[in-house]
Parts: sequence; structure tokens; C-alpha cells
Amino acid sequence: MSAHSPSTGLAPRIEIIGLGLIGASIARRLTDLGWMVTGSDSDRARAERALALGHIGAVGEDLSAHIVLIATPASAVVGIAQRLLSDPARIHQRVTDVAGVKSVIVAGVANERFVGGHPMAGSEQEGPEGADADLFIGATWVLTPTAQTDPDAFQAIRDLVVTLGADPLSLAPDRHDALVAVVSHLPHLTAANLMAVAADASNEHQALLRLAAGGFRDMTRIAAGDPAIWPDIFRDNADAILAALDALRERLDEARRIVASGDRTALVGLLEYAKQARRNLPARVPSPEAIRECRIPVPDRPGVLAEVTTVLGELGVNIWDLEIAHSSEGERGVLVLAITADVAEQAREALIERGYHPSLGRLSS
Repeated sequence: MSAHSPSTGLAPRIEIIGLGLIGASIARRLTDLGWMVTGSDSDRARAERALALGHIGAVGEDLSAHIVLIATPASAVVGIAQRLLSDPARIHQRVTDVAGVKSVIVAGVANERFVGGHPMAGSEQEGPEGADADLFIGATWVLTPTAQTDPDAFQAIRDLVVTLGADPLSLAPDRHDALVAVVSHLPHLTAANLMAVAADASNEHQALLRLAAGGFRDMTRIAAGDPAIWPDIFRDNADAILAALDALRERLDEARRIVASGDRTALVGLLEYAKQARRNLPARVPSPEAIRECRIPVPDRPGVLAEVTTVLGELGVNIWDLEIAHSSEGERGVLVLAITADVAEQAREALIERGYHPSLGRLSS
């Protein structure tokens, strides 16, 4: 069936294309929150299963949806997005995706109503059966606006991300690809190869996998995920992934040298360096007292929102809340951002360097 009927009531509406783990988990969360969720999948049986499980309210498309979210393999995103955004019946809709590579997709779609996205969350589960309504709570969700991005479209997608319980972070598409090569793509390849080494050894030593303790299981958990999403990512982000692999190879070569030479001091130094880096991973939501309000007068021109949020994203500044106050004259407005207090001054200085005039204060009550 298709959900083409006009919107009734105040419930927000979303259409989700692709009902694997990520798409189904988004659907389940929003359905639980009272959204009208319509979904589809290239595998009709998967969509029907999502319907039977209550993750979606209808199978098909929804021309009345406020947002369309594409949760397919990366290679399909551009074509689907272009079709949606060129449809006159969908002129009011904002479109986003969840693919793990962004530069190729954002450049390929090139539309002001499209906001590239990538949730940094997942599990070894698959399909509607593995859907988890809490999958994105506390997770970073990267958004990749450009100078072309419509501010209202960005705000709508950012609000969706917050509704899902995630923390939005804006990055330029190419910057996203370089960073996730290190923290997402490389770990998956590493886990897969570590699991393959163990599996190879288990052919000769039957007891080996029975000895696998918590550390091994933690490191290889992601190797149990769906392989289908990865070929497109490794193709489209090959340069960044190869650079990350080279960096890891250099580290492993050095670790081999340390072990072979019995260099206790170097080994302790390596492990301590890694320990401290692990402890310094960012915490989740800070207390209200640790938040500052940053007000930025901005001209009403394309690219302002993308520039400001991307500047802060490059600094690692988390924007906990965002409001766009439009001027009645239509030529100027004010961005009101809630950011972490300990980086607020650094953020202010970076924005001043870009020609803005931000002010800092306590959050308005």
C-alpha cells in the first residue's frame, strides 16, 4: 500500500527507505514517539516484517511526509535522493541519509533540501528483528551541510537527530570521510582480520575459539555485522581508508619491533599512551551549568549555517541545541547555540577569525 493521504492531526510524518538495522531502528524509535512512519525496502518481505513487528505504520511511500530518510547501501543513495528531490509532489520534503561515506553522496545529490547524515552507531544485529529503539541514544550523528544547504532543511534534520536521542555534529563531507576512515572503517577491517586470524588458527587448534575471553569478543564484535553495507563504503572512501591502514601498519610494525627487542620501556609507553587516549574519549551530555549560550548575528545568505556549524565541528565543539531567529526585515538573523562551557571561548575566537561577532552568556531560562 502507499500512504498518500493528507496528514491528519499534529503527528510528524517520515518515510524511511531501507529497513535494515539502522532504518528499522529509526522507525521503531519514531513510532514509539508517536510519529507516522511509512517504510519500504527492496526486499518486500523485510518491509512486511517491519510492519508486522510494529516498527512502521504502513508499507510504501508517503507524499505527505515531512522528511524522507534513505537507509540503503551507499551506492543507491544518490539515485534515490535525486528521484525524490525532482518530484514536484515532494517539493516540501527534506531528505537525508545514513550512509557511512559522504563526499561522493553530497556532491552527487547537490540539492539544498538534502542534508547528508551518518549515525555513529550500530550493532551486530540485522534487519527489523534486530531493531533497537535506543540504538542512537548518546551516539554522535554527523551532519554534512554545505554552502548550498537550506537552513530550514538543516534545522529539520538536526531536530530529527535530537529526537532520536543522538548528538548532532557538523563536519564538511570530506572531513567526515577522513575521520570515519580512522574511527569506523579501519576498526571494522581490523576486527574482521583479527577474527580471520583466529578462525584460521582454530582449524589447527580446535580449542582456540573456546578460549576467546571478553577482550577478544569486544574487539571482534563488529565483525559479526552485515557485510553488505561495506563494499560501497570501501570503494567510495578508498583513499582515506588506505591512509588509515598505512598508519595502523606503521603502528603494528613498531609494536612488532618493541616486542621482538624486549623493549619494556617502549612497550609501557605505548600502552600508557593508548590508555590515556582511551580515557580522554568525550563524555556524553554535560550538566546545564556546563553549557554556554553563543549568540551569533548572521547575514541571511546561503551557507552561513553550514559554515558556522562546520567551524565548530572541526574544533570538536558539540552543539547541544540550536535556534535560528530570523529578522523581520529578512536580511539578518541570529544563530543561538548551546555549547560546552570549557570550549566556548575557543569557539568564540574561531568564529571571530571568520568575521562573525559572537557573544557568550548563560543559558536563557
